[in-house]
Amino acid sequence: MGGNDVDFRTVETMEKRLELMRNLSKNFLTRAHQVDVEGSFPYENIQELKDSGYTTLTIPAKYEGKEISLYEFIRLQEIIAEGDGATALSIGWHMGIMLNLHEKNTWNESMFKYLCERVKSGALINSAATEPKTGSPTRGGKPETRAEKRDQNWVINGRKTFTTMSPVLDYFIVSAAINDSDDIGNFLIPRGTNGVKIDETWDSISLRGTGSHDLILEDVVVPKEFLVETLVLEGKRANGWLLHIPACYLGIAKAAKRYAIEFAKDYTPNSITGAIIELPNIQQKIGEIELQLMQAEYFLYGVAKQWDLSNEAERSKLGPALGAAKLTVTNTAISVVDLAMRIVGARSLSISNPLQRYYRDVRAGLHNPPMDDATIQLLAKYSTVE
Repeated sequence: MGGNDVDFRTVETMEKRLELMRNLSKNFLTRAHQVDVEGSFPYENIQELKDSGYTTLTIPAKYEGKEISLYEFIRLQEIIAEGDGATALSIGWHMGIMLNLHEKNTWNESMFKYLCERVKSGALINSAATEPKTGSPTRGGKPETRAEKRDQNWVINGRKTFTTMSPVLDYFIVSAAINDSDDIGNFLIPRGTNGVKIDETWDSISLRGTGSHDLILEDVVVPKEFLVETLVLEGKRANGWLLHIPACYLGIAKAAKRYAIEFAKDYTPNSITGAIIELPNIQQKIGEIELQLMQAEYFLYGVAKQWDLSNEAERSKLGPALGAAKLTVTNTAISVVDLAMRIVGARSLSISNPLQRYYRDVRAGLHNPPMDDATIQLLAKYSTVE
């Protein structure tokens, strides 16, 4: 089934949307190996997601979007990752940002409406916040990218790293320090603006298809209203949408489980009678995989549902649970892939075997926000506050 055969915009239930995504994800799986080996970008996958209307699902209902829940969002993302993790993580940023902008309501209404209209027409967006000298933006470093007010415009200069999905992005949300003030602003920058360039620096062994290159900004001029938000570094609000990150790695782990079980059912060495799936040591590993995946699912899904049912005040207290879910699921995914490789044995290290790709891809979860050490520190503070 191709992208032209499905349309998420005309389907009214989550169950049917999940089924549509399972069909699309099968396409992604057929392309994943080639994208990984070439270190290319999954253009076909992203185009199918756009054509199917998936990229509009987190637009709010008042702008004719589906306004899907966080729970449904992470379920759909997980299924994408079962086909291709790089595609899932890439599109997850776009989807999550639209969800977050609606929930937080920090932009001027006219600018958010402007963005929603363009996303409905197929535009893609991601933030560009990381820089070589600041590390992860969650660590609180002040950007070296600078914005200067000139007449009725802003002029922006700087370099951003890890700009995921850069080959196809239409808009960048760029953080920059504002000259002559202590403020840090988010600026909406259209791709076609003069001075916007992509430096193809992405050479990671994990998630090679995310196109997370550097964004170069050289005297980029945008109108004054494209300063869409002034950031507050202290007292950051909880971010439910970031659960798309562990959802991605959970999907990869499930793909590893599926492959390992299929292998175990088919592999029949002449040293035993029947397939290896009947061996007690293989059954033990499969059981461990299933237990770990069940634990990860209940944690991730439970926190997402809690977010959906909470008001703003309640959500502000969910930061520890969100971080704990990410830490648990990503580390569980690493463990599951390891167990799957133990089932398959040395063949899992072959370039042609998907398990070695899953092994490399799940490691990336350790370096997505929030980092494990920050989460543990947050939990320690949380447990001592009465």
